[in-house]
Amino acid sequence: MSLVNVVNMVVLDNPTYFRNPFQFEITFECLHELDDDLEWKVVYVGSAEDTSRDQILEEVLVGPVPVGVNKFVLQADAPDPSSIAKEDVLGVTVVLVTCSYKNQEFARVGYYVNNEMEYPPGTEFDEDGNPINEIQVDFDKLTRQILADKPRVTRFPIDWSGSGDQQVEVNMSAEDRNRAEELENAIEDMDETLIDEEEEEDDEEDVDEMDLGDEDDDVMVGVMAAE
Repeated sequence: MSLVNVVNMVVLDNPTYFRNPFQFEITFECLHELDDDLEWKVVYVGSAEDTSRDQILEEVLVGPVPVGVNKFVLQADAPDPSSIAKEDVLGVTVVLVTCSYKNQEFARVGYYVNNEMEYPPGTEFDEDGNPINEIQVDFDKLTRQILADKPRVTRFPIDWSGSGDQQVEVNMSAEDRNRAEELENAIEDMDETLIDEEEEEDDEEDVDEMDLGDEDDDVMVGVMAAE
């Protein structure tokens, strides 16, 4: 049973210029008192083929975390253009927001990011829509749009006690335990509904997707809030 659940995430200042910071308004619920901080990270995927180009844009500890619903804005600097391969600057990539407890990642939210620029007048393009001649990218004019309505959410079971045993018994009140069970059931119901919706959409249109994590079942969701 997860003691912390991300119930909503809102992308702020979107779309925007490439050099502007990332901003995420995060709402999460803590179901039991924690004896350590939560670690949040923002990671920019610089290349789908080379993980060494991933950039950690921000790492922040949040705590002590009170029991109940909490909200804060996580801000991260824009990625360093010099660490991105030329062929990966424009087009679609991914930004990840992760949360860990005692060095154990238990939640990951991934967003597709589209970087584009206005080409100079008279630019010639090939049949795939790419400029025939190499264009110098002006990062001050490059725009970034996060596909905020289609995050990919992954959850991982962890040991909340830090003892190495994932089947830890937590001393919770009956009210808190019922609340936790209701929230987990709501998330499961939401996942099943959205999986069905996604399968129907896939039948209508074939869309290439980038895998954001293979350690757990990934679910494309349009709404993260657990009712």
